[in-house]
Amino acid sequence: MTKSPNPPFIIGLTGGIGSGKTTVSDYFAKLGIDVIDADVISHTITAKGSPVLDKLALAFGTDIITDGRLDRTYLRKIAFANDAKLTTLNTIIHPAIRTQIKHELDHASSPYAILSAPLLLESIKGDDKGLTALCDRILVVDVPTEQQIKRASRRDGQSDEDILAIMDKQIGREKRLSHADDVLDNSHDVNGLYQQINQLHQKYLIMANNMAKKTNDATKE
Repeated sequence: MTKSPNPPFIIGLTGGIGSGKTTVSDYFAKLGIDVIDADVISHTITAKGSPVLDKLALAFGTDIITDGRLDRTYLRKIAFANDAKLTTLNTIIHPAIRTQIKHELDHASSPYAILSAPLLLESIKGDDKGLTALCDRILVVDVPTEQQIKRASRRDGQSDEDILAIMDKQIGREKRLSHADDVLDNSHDVNGLYQQINQLHQKYLIMANNMAKKTNDATKE
């Protein structure tokens, strides 16, 4: 993958709904690693009164707005029920998200950075590598499907059918894993997950240091 030389070594973090991406990214942050979260950016660019929110209201109707704020659960339910509407949603928000992601990566200061994006791999469209073009490695948080449905349903207060509808629009588990350079197994307890992250953290520090040395050597030539 090719990317701008300005940001540090970048790890693209992804996983299906309910896989535990937030738990993983929060722990990397505790280790002192800059985390650029596409979900957080999505909330920022669709804040009350934002131009993106106005575009979404025109496309999907004002029912998606409650007290001036985006009802994300309702919008997700509408968009994921129809391919055309999902395409419309992505066309509106993805360019704005990508612009802000690039800005934040350019200002990252840790040895490596985490780009957390639920639809990281879904952003690949033919020859367009999407957000993966910004990454040096892909890290997938993996969990068995039944466990994934249970966690997502409990967290979001949605039915199993609603969660399955969302999963149907996401890349399948096997295909997601086929893109992975590294995999975190989040099917057990959180302490086991943290141990895996600690191991990857040391690995990434070494890889980031090696990349920095190569970059410095290249600038001296």
